[in-house]
Amino acid sequence: MEKIKNMWLNFFQGQEVNEDWWKRKKAVSRDRNVEIVRISGRGQFFEGLRYSNKITYQYLLHLSFLMKQEGQFIREEQVIPYQFRIEKGDITDHKMVEQKDVKVDTPSMEVTEIRNLADERFTYDRRAAVQYAEHWWNSYNPAYRKFDVDCTNYISQCLRAGGAPMRGMPNRGNGWWYQADNWSYSWAVAHSLRWYLSGSTAGLKGKEKESAQDLIPGDVICYDFQGNGKWDHNTIVVAKDANGMPLVNAHTDNSRNRYWSYEDSTAWTSDIQYKFFRIGE
Repeated sequence: MEKIKNMWLNFFQGQEVNEDWWKRKKAVSRDRNVEIVRISGRGQFFEGLRYSNKITYQYLLHLSFLMKQEGQFIREEQVIPYQFRIEKGDITDHKMVEQKDVKVDTPSMEVTEIRNLADERFTYDRRAAVQYAEHWWNSYNPAYRKFDVDCTNYISQCLRAGGAPMRGMPNRGNGWWYQADNWSYSWAVAHSLRWYLSGSTAGLKGKEKESAQDLIPGDVICYDFQGNGKWDHNTIVVAKDANGMPLVNAHTDNSRNRYWSYEDSTAWTSDIQYKFFRIGE
């Protein structure tokens, strides 16, 4: 355990860590004229498995970055799952891992709440959507299922908190909805939500914007990390930095006030594509 502690102690003290995402994060910060004033963090072990004289540990690393930009201070947070093995007293195979799916009981939603909403116009409550995004960025509302890849489920919950009406049930390939133990593909699948936002003509819909700077809190960004037409991830805008650029919250990995471009993500590639959606127009 001392080796793990020393490795992250070096990170927190600002010494070089051989992680590509960290190098990109520092480069993006310089380009934004952002000073990383302080880095703090804590680890939480949640699983240890012993097999054939080897022990594999998994833990969550909660990093907090205090950022300063033109006199404005922003606290960015990120929770990264890691694992490592101990074999004959040595640490090996230390790497990031995906979080496991945790199933929870989900109460049924009232039929009256989702009836006759398909053609209704609605006023999007951006403040409520952002408040929900802030409250649940690193936890999970027990009223909904938690998915192994939870990013789109989380964004859908934020949109729902902002008043977006559901429609299309019980056909999973139609509309955008969640009900008890069933849901539309657009509710929980990143690729499906991206196309739903651009194609919907009633209820929840999105208007494509040219650039990230055009977005305001409550809007949504979709990510195609490989640039191959398969949309992998979604985030919600919760604030703007001193340059007027979006800061976003997300699940999997759980993040708060993260810079919108995601260049510090391990999934990022130079072929990345984005879609910027204004919600409620």
